[in-house]
Formats: sequence, C-alpha cells, structure tokens
Amino acid sequence: MSSEPDDDQPDLGSIIRAQRELAELSTRRLARMAGISNPYLSQIERGLRVPSNEVLAAIADSLQLSADLFRAQVGRDRTAVVEAVEADSGLTFEQKRALVEAYRSMTVANGRRGRRGSHRSRSSAIPDDH
Repeated sequence: MSSEPDDDQPDLGSIIRAQRELAELSTRRLARMAGISNPYLSQIERGLRVPSNEVLAAIADSLQLSADLFRAQVGRDRTAVVEAVEADSGLTFEQKRALVEAYRSMTVANGRRGRRGSHRSRSSAIPDDH
C-alpha cells in the first residue's frame, strides 16, 4: 500500500485553485476578496491547511460559487461532462461556471434524494401540451 494520495481524487485545495485559475484570479487577488492572507490561501490550495466553513464560504462567495459544491467535489472523480465543459473554448468563463455548477448541483441533489421520487419529478417537469 502506498501512502501517496490518489491523484485521481481531487482535494479541496486543488479544486479551489482550479476554480481560481478558471476565474483568472491571482492568489493575492482572491485572498484579498475573501478577506484572508495570501500565504493562507496558498497553504489551502497546496493542501497544507483546511479552511474553516467561514473561510470556505468566503472563498466560494468570492468565486461566485457555492461552498457546498466545493465540498461535493472532494473525493469525487472529475466527470467527462465537467471536463468537456471546461475544455470547450467556445464557452465563456461565466458560461462554463454556470454549466458546471448546474450539473454538479443536480448530481448532488440526486445523490441526496436517491431514486425516491425521480420518476414523478421527471414526469411533472414535462408539460403536457396534448
């Protein structure tokens, strides 16, 4: 067994760093926006520190994202959907962020709810024009 972290499993710091880079923000700028120090943000991104819920919320707010989405991504593999959206050069940053956030919020909601009620939700979401 290896004590190396699994490179396929994203950690919170790498997710924050990726979102910061997508937003084209420097660590200094994001740290200032979130009200934390630049060295502290750097330590979070490198996985040396785990932010409190308040700090995570401030970082997420600064990136105009949900802290719950950050938490939901930890320990999950990146999906082909997210990779395709992020790789699409025809989309703006805002469009990519909106699509990925919508996709992840749906998968988080489905994970919490499970299969219960999924058939009813699907049929009620489709208008009956006939």
